[in-house]
Amino acid sequence: MVSSPLCRLILIVVLVAGASAFGQAPPASSNVAGNVSIDLKEAVRRAQVYSQQFLSGTVGVAAAQELRKQAKSALLPSASLLSQYALTQPNGSDAGVFVANNGTHEYIEQATVHSDIFSVTRRAEYRKSIAAEATARARVDIAARGIVVAVAQNYYALLLAQRRLVNARNSLVEAQRFETLTQNQERGGEVARADVVKAQLQREQRERDTLEAEVSIEKAKIGLAVLVFQDIDQAFSVLDDLKADLPLPEGAQEGMRALVEVNSPDIRAAEGTVTEAQHGVQSARGELFPVLSLDVFYGLDSNVVGIHNSSGQLNIGTAVVASITLPVWNWGATRSRIRSAELQRQQAEIDLKQTRRDVRATLESLALEVRVAQTQIGSLQKSMDTASENLRLTNLRYQGGEALALEVVDAQNTAALARDAYDTGLSRYRIAVVNLQTLTGTF
Repeated sequence: MVSSPLCRLILIVVLVAGASAFGQAPPASSNVAGNVSIDLKEAVRRAQVYSQQFLSGTVGVAAAQELRKQAKSALLPSASLLSQYALTQPNGSDAGVFVANNGTHEYIEQATVHSDIFSVTRRAEYRKSIAAEATARARVDIAARGIVVAVAQNYYALLLAQRRLVNARNSLVEAQRFETLTQNQERGGEVARADVVKAQLQREQRERDTLEAEVSIEKAKIGLAVLVFQDIDQAFSVLDDLKADLPLPEGAQEGMRALVEVNSPDIRAAEGTVTEAQHGVQSARGELFPVLSLDVFYGLDSNVVGIHNSSGQLNIGTAVVASITLPVWNWGATRSRIRSAELQRQQAEIDLKQTRRDVRATLESLALEVRVAQTQIGSLQKSMDTASENLRLTNLRYQGGEALALEVVDAQNTAALARDAYDTGLSRYRIAVVNLQTLTGTF
């Protein structure tokens, strides 16, 4: 019974199933199950999770929020508890050897509330912290848009590598067919040995091109995986959205300029820096103004611990101290800080103007790139179709004895270059559109 083919097959199936159940053999479909399919938006979302620059920006925003809270708390009354005991060497008097003290034994148990009722510097510092937080948020947006650009470049580099592999394999098939054709015609005495050699060299070159295309895919996958996955060995595939009929970003040139002015994080960051510098000037100038403070004390400050002293008088009570601090002279330090803050504001205003110019120039450049890339796609497609037709006709002419092998090889090379150029044009156009959408905030 055991030696029959059916029993042996059943036994093999049982053994394989048991080994898999105990983890001795991994499932054959483990790589397929672990494969992740992503599009460009999903790749960008994943990249934001692992981007060090983006995460650092979010930490910077959190730090700016805490600084804002600290500056705001400085404007509000603060409360503290003071517990103190002072021992003074006695000398027979009520105060002891130090006449400024209240006695040889002094006990202080007080709750204190302090508030700067009027302080130009503190109010300016609070407004400065608000501007700093807005600037930090703008820098996060800058990092996020940088991620979009980096991911888009790597994403379409992978798509382009995949398409070039398909083109390389098609070119290899064409070369193999031509080699077979020349070998058959050589046997029939129709062509010379030189035609076979040319076909063999062409086929070997196409094999090397195919291998190079396969390596390029692996490199492009690693470049994208580093950005979008925690584990760069994660199996994944990307959605091919290289199409010639993709719509242009909506809005005319003037509309795009308006979008850039509103949505550009570079401009917002530069504007935030200017606002921050302006409040820095106000903070420095605030040192020229008096500061009005109010302190309220409640508790005990006595030679004995108790509600009443030895004479029966009340020990616990309230004291209010109002003080005005007037700046008089500090050897020009305040004036120097004001001048320094004004120079920082001046530099921030210069940077803002230059940022607006750079963003405007980038918009013009990207809009031109989109228009040129879109215009070239039609020409590239026509060239690809013409090269394919030329290859077909040249093959027919060669079979009829009217063309040389060198002409066929040249037609194959022209067709391969035309196919790669068309895919490169699609990739160029798609990247240009993404970059323009990112700049205008419409991605």
